Amino acid sequence: MNHNLDMHRIPQHIAIIMDGNGRWAAERGKPRSYGHQAGVEAVRRITSECTRLGVKFLTLYTFSTENWNRPAAEVAALMALVLSSLEDEIFMKNNVRFRVIGDMQRLPQEVQQKLQETMDHTANNDAMTMVVALSYSSRWEITKAAADIAAAARDGRLAEGDINEDTVARHMTTAFMPDPELLIRTGGERRISNYLLWQIAYSELYFCDTYWPDFDEKGLHDAIADYQSRQRRFGKTEEQVEEEEKNRK
Repeated sequence: MNHNLDMHRIPQHIAIIMDGNGRWAAERGKPRSYGHQAGVEAVRRITSECTRLGVKFLTLYTFSTENWNRPAAEVAALMALVLSSLEDEIFMKNNVRFRVIGDMQRLPQEVQQKLQETMDHTANNDAMTMVVALSYSSRWEITKAAADIAAAARDGRLAEGDINEDTVARHMTTAFMPDPELLIRTGGERRISNYLLWQIAYSELYFCDTYWPDFDEKGLHDAIADYQSRQRRFGKTEEQVEEEEKNRK
């Protein structure tokens, strides 16, 4: 299935904006919640395949801070779905650790408890870490980091002159993992939607029209193959990158 992929160049961190659940359901004459349920099956497929390919971090945009503005019934259905989808099988079968980034304090108490239980239960799994961005937005995260840095400077724990990019990165909720090499967005939209704005400064972006419930192993391979076809320059010239690659061989 992955015969065209260079297994030595698999992204170690893939971030995904899982878009299109509602439109997928609407095209089938079903309520939006039906699409969200189908999206859970896609999560299982992609988690298993990422583990098999050797991806080390998979970060999924599940519920943004802006999503709290959706109709109350849909928010309630999404919270119930979070609870029901946190099954041990998907994590223990694939040796996957579970982590959460986001403003957990806004979540219902039973959801917070279930999330913590799942994180504790999977803490020793080490094949891959699945990170769920839940009640998350980049503006929330960057604002929180700025406030934490200001408090540290005020209390004398951090000198103003020592504040740099590394300081900011350490105060991000994602400090425990590397930045994504590849960001995938399904569903046909071409925007980032307030997701990992600091972390994707040099990520490769891949957009596809496939709705998330239909996103499968082939779609994942297509995204990785596209990533592998690109030259990652990080601000350098093509000639500089080619020279560095030649020196590494």
